[in-house]
Amino acid sequence: MWEDFINALNNFKRNKTRTFLSLLGVIIGVASVIVITSMGKSSTKEVEKTFGQAGLDVVSVNAGKMKKGSQSNTIVLDEAFRTELFDNIDNIKKIWYKNTLSATIAYGETSSTVSCSAVETGYLEMYNMQLEYGSFFNVTDNEEGTQKIILNHETAQDYFPAGDALGKQLILVASNVSFCFEIIGVLKDQTTGMEGGAAFIPRGFYSKKIKPNPSADSAMVQAVSNQKALELVTTIGNYCTEKTGNSYAVRINSMQTMIDQMSKITGTMSMMLSAIAAISLLVGGIGIMNIMIVTVTERKGEIGIRKALGASPNDIRQQFLIESASITLIGGVLGVISGIIISLAVEYVQKQAYVISTQACLIAFIFSVFVGIFFGLNPASRAAKLDPVIALSGE
Repeated sequence: MWEDFINALNNFKRNKTRTFLSLLGVIIGVASVIVITSMGKSSTKEVEKTFGQAGLDVVSVNAGKMKKGSQSNTIVLDEAFRTELFDNIDNIKKIWYKNTLSATIAYGETSSTVSCSAVETGYLEMYNMQLEYGSFFNVTDNEEGTQKIILNHETAQDYFPAGDALGKQLILVASNVSFCFEIIGVLKDQTTGMEGGAAFIPRGFYSKKIKPNPSADSAMVQAVSNQKALELVTTIGNYCTEKTGNSYAVRINSMQTMIDQMSKITGTMSMMLSAIAAISLLVGGIGIMNIMIVTVTERKGEIGIRKALGASPNDIRQQFLIESASITLIGGVLGVISGIIISLAVEYVQKQAYVISTQACLIAFIFSVFVGIFFGLNPASRAAKLDPVIALSGE
């Protein structure tokens, strides 16, 4: 077998152009599969990076719509509902309520309308938001409804470009009423996560001064683990549907669910594109078969001499199968190397995290060798069946 492999390499050297054309289809096919799967995995990783790890254990619950033709109501996100969830559903670690309002913030001659979130103590920490300077809300701020505010990085830069926002007083106008707030903290620039908002105030203040005794706009239910968050999406949805008789009683979202769905989409797209790319391997295999048929025709004399010297049909078949498989083996190796280099170049240009699928490299390589063997069977069988007398007389 090793001797057949060496002979195959010598034949490739004698027919460099033919060998190169045979390799080209295999290299392109293997490289395409690797590049596509690499880009798919890199996109998935980029999505996870964008969302971040914080909040993967959180399920967002929002009031839904009233069922048509029915008196059943939607869920009201009040203290009674918070207690119900704790009492009736397992794997809940904590529940935070949040209200969102559009407010005008003014300091000196600078003013703008921004999205402001009224949150409970520990909410920002739960989302792993970090402070550039200052402090978060404490329990007293929420219970007493103190007039304190935390700005995000961009808002603080707009109002206080010198970075001296801490302790400053600004005016917040909500529901046509002006309030004076003290800035107690500025958040670091957030590049990951879903939680936004230009400013944050204690929900206790919102419920006492802006909208007394309100229901929450959304409830953030923190699970005991990331895995349990996926279960909570179904469990809370079923509970609310059973409670109201309305399947639209609440709208439930989970960052982990969104990431999983996007991963499935990118994975499916990668598989489809990889399957299309693999077609080029089959086309390359057909080209190899045609070239091997020509090779058998050109080498009738060699085949006749080998058979006359005692080579069996299996020996001849093995010789040409190894030669066909060697082309795709070399092409597979070059394709894997090319795919990795191209993937690195693409990810470098796109400035994404590079992810290479070892499994994709292995599958593409094995498939390329299989293609060589499969499409080499017919020419090898033709060579094995040649009559030595006819082969030598034809030569």
